[in-house]
Amino acid sequence: MSDTDTPREAKLLPDAIHKIVKPGTALLRLETTHARQGILDGAWWPRSRDIGAELPSLIIALTEHLGPVTRVGLDSSAWKSLPTRLIIDDRVVHIDSFPVGDDTVLITRGDRDHFSLLVIPPDTTPDAARAAMARAVSADNATAEQILIDTGTGRTRPIAR
Repeated sequence: MSDTDTPREAKLLPDAIHKIVKPGTALLRLETTHARQGILDGAWWPRSRDIGAELPSLIIALTEHLGPVTRVGLDSSAWKSLPTRLIIDDRVVHIDSFPVGDDTVLITRGDRDHFSLLVIPPDTTPDAARAAMARAVSADNATAEQILIDTGTGRTRPIAR
């Protein structure tokens, strides 16, 4: 059997990921098709509500897959001290405060190219987060709020503290 015949091992996150991942590490899952038929284009599981610590790694990861990100839309009530812009890798990324709900982040990559990501609350259990991320990338995904409720990550109170 040659090296090309050897099946590649799947690169999965370890089960103990919630114990070893620190704030500022992007845990992201994106839809893998160009169709973009669902409501959401992916999911993001930040490890804290500190946008200055969490957003740079998300933007860097998205830029690798999607190209330069120009704007990010967030609900200011869900994050600690939301700035109006950040400089990430020598690029200015504008931060817009929208009443989109604290369970969604809107990513803009150009004038009319928008991506909507489910935001999984930082204190979510790993199993619930995995389930929510899987639902967010399925073509028949529901609203962000419904996914969080269905996977046990739904909230009964605001998450900003």
